Amino acid sequence: MKLITAIIKPFKLDGVREALSNIGIHGVTVSEVKGFGRQKGHTELYRGAEYMVDFLPKTKLEIAVTKDQVEQVIESICKEAATGKIGDGKIFVSELEQVVRIRTGELGENAIL
Repeated sequence: MKLITAIIKPFKLDGVREALSNIGIHGVTVSEVKGFGRQKGHTELYRGAEYMVDFLPKTKLEIAVTKDQVEQVIESICKEAATGKIGDGKIFVSELEQVVRIRTGELGENAIL
């Protein structure tokens, strides 16, 4: 089992959610986060004063999947989240040791399918 963590632009969330649903992924955790990478923030004007915004708003998705689903999930996220511009985001894939469905006590892949 794997945990896929994707950091994307907030306005891309609906398209990514729909693409994941189309490939049979129905469990996704979404968080509003802030961060920066190569984009390094930007300047804004507020009441006539310019200031630096270091951390940009992003959306973080966490998706628990089986090993067989990993490539398809990555392809779907990349296709829907890409704008071709800096700041499109990143995808991280981590190993999941155990998953437990609290309601039923199901373990492992049975808990995420």
